[in-house]
Amino acid sequence: YTHATVRLHCWRVTAWEGEMRGMEGQQFEWQRLGALTVAPTLPGCVPIFNALGLPPVYAITNAGEMGVEAYLQQLDTALKRGLKLVQVREKNMALDALADFAQRVVALARENGARVLINSDAGLAARVKADGVHLTGEQLARCETRPDFPLVAASVHSRAEIERAAELKLDFVVLGAVKPTLSHPGKAHLGWPRFAEMVASTPVPAYALGGLAAGDMHDAQIAGAHGIAMQRGAFTA
Repeated sequence: YTHATVRLHCWRVTAWEGEMRGMEGQQFEWQRLGALTVAPTLPGCVPIFNALGLPPVYAITNAGEMGVEAYLQQLDTALKRGLKLVQVREKNMALDALADFAQRVVALARENGARVLINSDAGLAARVKADGVHLTGEQLARCETRPDFPLVAASVHSRAEIERAAELKLDFVVLGAVKPTLSHPGKAHLGWPRFAEMVASTPVPAYALGGLAAGDMHDAQIAGAHGIAMQRGAFTA
């Protein structure tokens, strides 16, 4: 197998049938992610459990384009259909309006068992009781220790940034743009071969970003992505 194929098989197993048998007298007990009852857990297993708990789709808000009320209605529908991870990213929204919007996103997420990260603003993340913060590339470069949140991610654009995120033990990174995007027309993009090269053998899960839709999930996972990050496409995934 290639590395991407191995990662695909290891991270994408959703069901298994049969009887496990310990060859050296080991004992087994089925567990549910997020509700482990056995202890102690080996430290090396924790990042694996955390990675397995990440969903394949990472939604990024675009209420500035759609309008707040219209966006929240679509988000509510997507959450009820199974969306589990959302980043609040509204660069052009006034601070008070952003705080109100973020609070409403968090409330909707809580109702549906989903998690929310706030882009670049740890203070706002704490204020609205979000699950974590999503660092910009500039913040990642300045960061000396992992921010004190249950879930921390970062936007990356190079292998060096991916390795820095791994050193800080971040939960995942977002790498792109993989394809041309509406927001940056004419800007150079990575393509899947370059994406696969950049994420190969990294211990931190990576989401692919940029011009993607739900139909790109297979190509993304074959290239070594944990999943895909989307704005508009998140509602059709």
